Amino acid sequence: MAQQSEAQTLARPVAVRARPSWQRTLAGQEGMIIGFIAVFAFLVFWEWVGTSGVVNPMFTSSPSRIIKAGDRLFFDGGIGAVFAALGAGNLSGAWTAIAKGSIWKDIWISLQELLWGYGLAIVIGIPFGLMLGWFRRLNYVFEPFISALYATPSVALLPLYIIWFGIGINSKIAIIFMSAIFYLLMYARVGVTTVDANILKCARSFGASDFQLLRTVVLPSSVPYLMTGARLASGRALIGVVVGELYAATAGVGYLITVAGATFQTDKVFVGVLIVTFAGVLLTTLIQRIEDRFSTWRPRIDEEASGA
Repeated sequence: MAQQSEAQTLARPVAVRARPSWQRTLAGQEGMIIGFIAVFAFLVFWEWVGTSGVVNPMFTSSPSRIIKAGDRLFFDGGIGAVFAALGAGNLSGAWTAIAKGSIWKDIWISLQELLWGYGLAIVIGIPFGLMLGWFRRLNYVFEPFISALYATPSVALLPLYIIWFGIGINSKIAIIFMSAIFYLLMYARVGVTTVDANILKCARSFGASDFQLLRTVVLPSSVPYLMTGARLASGRALIGVVVGELYAATAGVGYLITVAGATFQTDKVFVGVLIVTFAGVLLTTLIQRIEDRFSTWRPRIDEEASGA
């Protein structure tokens, strides 16, 4: 009897105390918390290096100096002028202080170049890439030219773009377009070639036309490749914006970086770099959201495993 009682005691499940909700929350956000602490520590160290005199501030700047430079660039008279106008009930004065910030013109010029160049690359590159993947002989015709242009750095062609289109916005659109289109084109082509041939044969046996196959089978199956190409192309497009404005421009974020660097205004250089960085993160996040929206039809691996 004693042995039986002892065996029942050992077999009884041990109650596990549930963790408090705040501990579960911290565990779920562990990555974000650690990342935030790492970034904060880096900024503190950078501020110390830039203000302690260990390194010449002209070469390193500091977060506080960058914030002050951004304040002067984004607001006429600084953000204090905006709050002063708002406190006095002068909404038009607050808007004027914001609108007269010297950097808005540069951001607007660069934004136009990015939208036009990247937009044209999407509109032309994706359909053309799908056609190259679908029509084998057409791919044979254009493959040598695509390989040659892809291997040629876009910067090397910038003088030609300036000769053809001038130093205005058109030459910048051209280099952004040429920097971004190849990733869109090639990933679209690969997406078509990876479609399951059995699915295509099955659809054809039911009388599906080429257009129906492209719309209902090929295009949905190519979504992951198209989005990957779009993400990579967005980075190349931003590089094209900066490079085009570094070479020959009269306005834009790249032009701001060039002038600030030539005059040893490190604070303004970092402001321009941070604007480009923020634009890249924003564009990548937007493309990721679009991918999540259009890839909901695909079954997840964990769902397949649980179903099995």
